[in-house]
Amino acid sequence: MLFITRNYLVATLACLLVIPALAQNDSATLAPFTVNKILISGNKKTKSYIIRRELSFSEGDTVSLKELVGKFEYARQQLYNSRLFNDVVVAIKSFNGYLVDIEISVKERWYLFPVPYLRPVDRNLSAWAERGYDLNRMNYGLKLSYYNFTGRNDKLKAWLISGYSRQIRFSYEQPYADNSLRHGYLVNFAYSRFREINATTVDNKQFFLKSDSIAYAGKYLDNQLNITVGYTYRPALTTRHAVRLSYSVNKIDSAVTIVNPSYFNDKRRSITFPELRYAIDYNRMDYIAYPLNGLQGEAGIVKKGFSKSINLLEIYTKGTRAWKSGYKLYTNFQWFTSLKLPFSQPFFTKRQMGYDDVYLRGLEKYVIDGVAVLLARNTLKREILEFSIPTYIKSRSHDRVPFKIYAKMFGDAGYVYNRNSGDSRLSNRLLYTAGAGIDVVTLYDFVLRFEYGFNQLGENGLFLHFKNEF
Repeated sequence: MLFITRNYLVATLACLLVIPALAQNDSATLAPFTVNKILISGNKKTKSYIIRRELSFSEGDTVSLKELVGKFEYARQQLYNSRLFNDVVVAIKSFNGYLVDIEISVKERWYLFPVPYLRPVDRNLSAWAERGYDLNRMNYGLKLSYYNFTGRNDKLKAWLISGYSRQIRFSYEQPYADNSLRHGYLVNFAYSRFREINATTVDNKQFFLKSDSIAYAGKYLDNQLNITVGYTYRPALTTRHAVRLSYSVNKIDSAVTIVNPSYFNDKRRSITFPELRYAIDYNRMDYIAYPLNGLQGEAGIVKKGFSKSINLLEIYTKGTRAWKSGYKLYTNFQWFTSLKLPFSQPFFTKRQMGYDDVYLRGLEKYVIDGVAVLLARNTLKREILEFSIPTYIKSRSHDRVPFKIYAKMFGDAGYVYNRNSGDSRLSNRLLYTAGAGIDVVTLYDFVLRFEYGFNQLGENGLFLHFKNEF
C-alpha cells in the first residue's frame, strides 16, 4: 500500500539535513557521489537480488546527491508495485567522503492465502442484485494463492470451485527464471463446467440460459478447457513483453444453438482453437493499484483461431495517465480501444463493453456487443481522510491497517461499433455518463469504489466495485 510512513518522512528529513552539512554551496551538492554499499533488511522470504532488480542504481554508480534522492522515491515506487511489501523505506545510511551507503528496509506482506471462495456467478454485484441476490447463484470453494513462492516474486495458484458451476485451475508464473532476471515463463491449466450460459444479448442485457429449467435440469450447458504457456521479457524497469500460446476447447449444449444459432459460427456446438497473444506493457506509476501520478500503457495483438470455425484478429490498447492537480487533488484519465477483424464475428467473440473492466460508470447494467470499441474515463479525486486501525497482531508488518479515502467526480464516454446491431440500442452511438463517488484504498491493493452514476438514458443508481490482488 502506497502510504507515506513515519519512517519514510524521517529518512527524507535526514537526507535534507545531511545535504547542507556536506556542502557550502549548490555546486558541492551536485558533485558526483559513488554508491558504496546497498544494505537490505526486513526481507525474510524475498531474495535480495529481486529487490535490487527494482532499483535504478547499483553499487559503484556515480550520481549527484540530488539525483540520488529522486532515485530513492522511484525505487520505493517500484518496490511497492512489485506487490511484495507493505512498507518500504529507502534512505542514506552513512557517508564516507563521497562514498554513500544506502539502506533499504522493507516490511513483507503475507504471501500464502488459502482463501475460502464465495461469490455470485454474475459479472458484477449490480447484475446479481437484479436477480434478487439469489444464493443459489453462488459459487463456493477454495482458492489457494501462494505469492513469492520461492522468494523470486513467482506466483502459484490452485482453485477448486463448486456450487453453481465447477472450476479447476492451476497456474504458475515465474517472471525471473534466469540469472539475468529478464526472462520468465508461465503455465496455466483451467477446466470449467457451467449450468448457466450467457447465450445471447437482448436489449443490451445478458440473456442467460439456465439448466435449472425443466428441460435442462442437471445439465452443464457450457464446458471449457484451456491450456496456456507463456514467455515474458523485461529488459529494464518500465517495459515488459509477453507472449502467450493457448489451446482451448469449448463445448455448448444444443439448447444454446436453438436460442442463438450464431453463438459459434455455422451453428456449431463445439470449437477447438489455438490462440497467440503478444503484449507490450509500459509502467511508470507511483502505485499501480490506485495511481495518483504516472503513466501506464499496454498494446497488444491477439490471433484466435486459424480456421472457418473461429477466426479473429484483435488489436487493442489500454492505459492510465494520472497527475497531481493541486493540494491532495488528482486527475486520472483511462482509455481502452479494441478492433476485431473480420467484422463478421460470432457472438462468442463479439463481447465488448460491460464485460470485465471495460464499462462506463453509470451503465453497469448493460452490455454492448461489437467489433470495435473506444472508451475514455475521466476522474477528478481528492483525498479527504487518512487513518489506520490497529490489528493487535504482534507483527512488524501487520500491526496496523492503513486506509485512505477519496471523494471523486467522473465523466465517461464510449462508442461500440456493431455491423449487425439487431435490437441493440446502445451500439453505433456515442455514449456518455457522469457521477460522483467515494474510493477506499487499503492493504494488499484492495480498492472499494462506491459510485453514483447518471447516464444519457435518464437512469441513475449506486454501484459498488471492488478489486484486489486475490
